[in-house]
Amino acid sequence: MKNKIIYLAILAAGFAACEPEFENEVTDGSYSAGDANFTTYVAVGNSLTAGYMDGTVSRVGQSYSYPSILAKQFALVGGGAFTQPSYEEDVNNLGGIMGLPGFNTRLVIDASAGGPEPIAGASTITLTPQAKAYNNMGVPGAKSYHLLAPGYGNVAGVALGQANPYFVRHATSPTATVLGDAMSLNPTFFTNWIGSNDVLLYAIAGGTGVDQDGNINPATYAQNDITDPNVFASAYNTIVTTLTSGGAKGVVATIPNVTSIPYFTTVPYNPLTTAALGGEAVVTQLNTELYGPMKQVLTLFGQGGRLNLLSATEPNPVIIVDETLPNLSVQLTGAFTAGGYPADQAAFMGALYGQARQATANDLILLPASSLLGKNAPGVPAPFNVYGVTYPLQDGSVLIPTEISAINTATTRFNVTIRQVAASKGVPVADMNAILNQLVDGLRVEDGQIYTANYFSTASLSTVLFSLDGVHPNARGYALIANEILKVINTTYNAKLPMVSPAYYPGATVLPTN
Repeated sequence: MKNKIIYLAILAAGFAACEPEFENEVTDGSYSAGDANFTTYVAVGNSLTAGYMDGTVSRVGQSYSYPSILAKQFALVGGGAFTQPSYEEDVNNLGGIMGLPGFNTRLVIDASAGGPEPIAGASTITLTPQAKAYNNMGVPGAKSYHLLAPGYGNVAGVALGQANPYFVRHATSPTATVLGDAMSLNPTFFTNWIGSNDVLLYAIAGGTGVDQDGNINPATYAQNDITDPNVFASAYNTIVTTLTSGGAKGVVATIPNVTSIPYFTTVPYNPLTTAALGGEAVVTQLNTELYGPMKQVLTLFGQGGRLNLLSATEPNPVIIVDETLPNLSVQLTGAFTAGGYPADQAAFMGALYGQARQATANDLILLPASSLLGKNAPGVPAPFNVYGVTYPLQDGSVLIPTEISAINTATTRFNVTIRQVAASKGVPVADMNAILNQLVDGLRVEDGQIYTANYFSTASLSTVLFSLDGVHPNARGYALIANEILKVINTTYNAKLPMVSPAYYPGATVLPTN
């Protein structure tokens, strides 16, 4: 019932959204470019630059990319034409890419069903090469070193995981590089926001990748690995050195820490209330038949702190797998066998709970886990099949403290590199890490509105700046990002450019039915 209320509130907010317009529009030349030259503006980066939102790039969503918003402001002071990869074939604004698993249509709110889901219909976006360099060279999924990799846009490499379908669509040749295509436009001004995926993809995968610190060969990395800091530094230095080689000015941005992103902060570690579990009788039964015996056995092995009895009055934590714990599968199996459990059941329970524990406030439960909690794990016998209750959330659904530490360490290192390289080239930094961290407690913008990172909060639905995928901004969020970059430009380059009003940009797409 609570979710119904939330989504109906989003529905009301969505209907109230309107098309963007610019605050204090000017036509009298009162604004100036200052020391900057916006004749040819080129943006390099990843999905955050491409206008990715609600889980994909779509025709309309792309129009709200922060580079597109910036280009409109630059046009007031002599900025030239700004192009983005063509999505004309996305006639129904569905996003996705035809025939590629995982490249789904964009997320919308289905008011009749009560939650986000991919919009109905089949994608019409193809991999047909456009063979054209665009002003917006943001490539979703790209890591720092990918911008320098020949063949990253070769369609023959897609099936092998060696190429990126988004870059395939517009790479000027099968051997082109993202940075090379960007430089072919001879930019006079640039923005560079690359680096998030060098750590974010590891986090989104629940830490199932590898921290490649010490491995300087990115050819051996998997998609979900954390980039070695020296590899990142080398790639980042090359990118900025190249962008500034023709005298172009620009702005670079730090990468945000995952603790400021709703994908990692929306689902609480302790959502299991008595009502959610099915009532006090169910709580008593779980304690009697599972939690109590498990607590006793774990205590025998000095690990009683892994599990506590469920409370009938306080929210309870979910159970998770923690691969850093000593694996007690053999010991648990032996204890349950000695306690009279059938051998096959004892072995099953030993394997299931050998590295299980209840989550704590130091863990982060990933957003997709919200659709698993309380559901039955396929192929697992009852009563051990209830996600988060009797069946532990697996590694890919949770970030545990060691993984969070690796993420924080990498993020800090990458941001130090970004600042050092920027300083060496005289390029200012937009501190997006600080800005997005402020959203956790509330960020007041120029029009007095306070925006937050709350995802589906009934108290602040109209002020949420993230799209339905919980990672990428919505149109309002990209407008705020554009403003932060405009502030840096005005301060550093003595420019006088107007801000935009995030309130005039739309939030989530809400459909009566999908």
